[in-house]
Amino acid sequence: MKTRRFLVVVMWLFASAAPVWGDDHAAAVSSLKTRAAQGEAEAQFALGFIYFQGEVVPQDYAAALKWFRLAAAQGDAGAQNNLGFMYFSGRGIPQDYAQALKWYRLAAAQGNAGAQRSLGFMYDKGLGVPQDYAEALTWYRLAAAQGDAGAQNNLGSMYGSGRGVPQDYAAALTWIRRAAAQGQVGAQSKLGFMYATGQGVPQDYAQALKWYRLAAAQGDAIAQNNLGAIYGSGRGVPQDSVQAYKWYYLAAATFTTNPQHDNAVKACNSLATRMTPAQIAEAQKLAREWKKQ
Repeated sequence: MKTRRFLVVVMWLFASAAPVWGDDHAAAVSSLKTRAAQGEAEAQFALGFIYFQGEVVPQDYAAALKWFRLAAAQGDAGAQNNLGFMYFSGRGIPQDYAQALKWYRLAAAQGNAGAQRSLGFMYDKGLGVPQDYAEALTWYRLAAAQGDAGAQNNLGSMYGSGRGVPQDYAAALTWIRRAAAQGQVGAQSKLGFMYATGQGVPQDYAQALKWYRLAAAQGDAIAQNNLGAIYGSGRGVPQDSVQAYKWYYLAAATFTTNPQHDNAVKACNSLATRMTPAQIAEAQKLAREWKKQ
């Protein structure tokens, strides 16, 4: 499960085609290095990608930056987008929103959907630029129209919350569904919430469970926590304290900030007062087995 989540995150961040490898990784990397040294932008991009990813070769952000910069200087939109991300996140270099914006803009102008989404996010949150919902919507829409699941999810969130547009649950549902159908974990969790609460759709706990489970399977702590609440209350399913404890236990282990972590722990402790020691042990066993999948 950890490997699957890692690959999903990497591909979401870069929104560019990753190199495809045969069985002989060393020969493939050697060939790439030769082509990259000769100035081939695609090879430079691919070499930067594998150094960033760190699966085919040891992870090396300095080498990734070197090759992304060379490809980006030749106008490679994927490299420009990835260079923007490295500046945005401070991977291998001091975080620099101005540089991130520069490279994202260059890639976005070439139609790179990942860069368009990232520009939208920076305007949405006011990172390195004054917060500007209209500008965020512009970039999210461009990326969403290309099928970018992250942009579709963010666009749905803007319609759902009424940020920069009149609140419109129908439009939110449209975009969030599109993102969720592509496996975007945040959209799956949001769609579960919309069905659980009847937000823009008739309340439907079966659908809520479906989407929460899909998001939880990708490690989404909010979805795991909400599954705990559904099983604990028996909404749409028979009440099941063992399953509720299992999901709260997993959520507590996944949440990295408070009060979410502490609230999940409190939910476990509250359930434990109504469970036998054998039930608690079973719930914890189920959680451990689930994490190994």
